[in-house]
Amino acid sequence: MTATTTDIPGYVTGTWTIDPVHSNVSFVVRHLGVTKVRGRFTDFEGEIVTAEDIRNSSVTATMRTASVDTTNEQRDEHVRNADFLDAENHPTLSFRSTGIRVDGEDYLIDGELTLRGVTRPVTLTAELGGFGDGMTEGSTILGVSAQTEINRTDFGVGEGVPSAVVSEKIRIELDIEAIKQD
Repeated sequence: MTATTTDIPGYVTGTWTIDPVHSNVSFVVRHLGVTKVRGRFTDFEGEIVTAEDIRNSSVTATMRTASVDTTNEQRDEHVRNADFLDAENHPTLSFRSTGIRVDGEDYLIDGELTLRGVTRPVTLTAELGGFGDGMTEGSTILGVSAQTEINRTDFGVGEGVPSAVVSEKIRIELDIEAIKQD
């Protein structure tokens, strides 16, 4: 299937900057096997390029590890330290797409996630929210949601922390609004 601008109503090609004020980069991890703890990154940036053929589009994003927020400062400090994100030695984590595939109404964004200096392939399942008018006159926005699941130990995160305390599986959830730049 070739997904071009004629296949997606209102599709707009161009370069888009992620709007951190109207976007969310979050994660969910199980604690003690019974509850879910949620967190997010408050300082991030990125760019989306929408091509005529959506499969030729791309995404890049960078999150600052020190900006992690789980709504508990003591836990946040622990997540920032060497046990988990090691923010002092690894101030950012990043994603770079390597390809996009069409899967029904979803899009699979293949890419490389770099966390604690370790780069591994990941696939995001994305839903295109659409294109619309922005808040300022003449501006255009793009909305997309995406999710994936990683194993924290694949990236050296929390290797000394038993999975009975913090699950190895971490769900990553993204709700992105981006503003057209060209």
